[in-house]
Amino acid sequence: MAKSKILIADDNPTNVELLEAYLSDVDCEIAIAVDGRDTLDKVAQFRPDLILLDIMMPKLSGFEVCRTVKDSPKDRQIMVLMVTALNELGDIERAVAAGCNDFISKPVNKIELLKRVENMLSLRHVTDELDRLRRYIDGMQDSAGPGE
Repeated sequence: MAKSKILIADDNPTNVELLEAYLSDVDCEIAIAVDGRDTLDKVAQFRPDLILLDIMMPKLSGFEVCRTVKDSPKDRQIMVLMVTALNELGDIERAVAAGCNDFISKPVNKIELLKRVENMLSLRHVTDELDRLRRYIDGMQDSAGPGE
């Protein structure tokens, strides 16, 4: 199986360094985005399995980025873990409404982050396998022809 790809989207270099350090034992490729627009560009180029997405970023907020990713048919399977200092109920509701898969509050606890990343990557790979099997079954049905 190919290595998982994780995109860290945060405009604060200290936060990025911390998340990279926490993920150092995870067998994955990591890319970094520094603002909302850069995040969308990296999604198109890097094709991540998971985005660790800060909410408060320049150019586009994490809410806007998440909504754009989840509204895209080719990107909606990407898992989005919102990483935020915001913990007001309204912010959580906005994150859910934008389509995020989960959220974690800053300061990030390493064990909690690693467990959530592990679970989200597992779910992403199961979903990919299910999609692959559906396409295979559909192809078998199409090649069988009518009445066979």
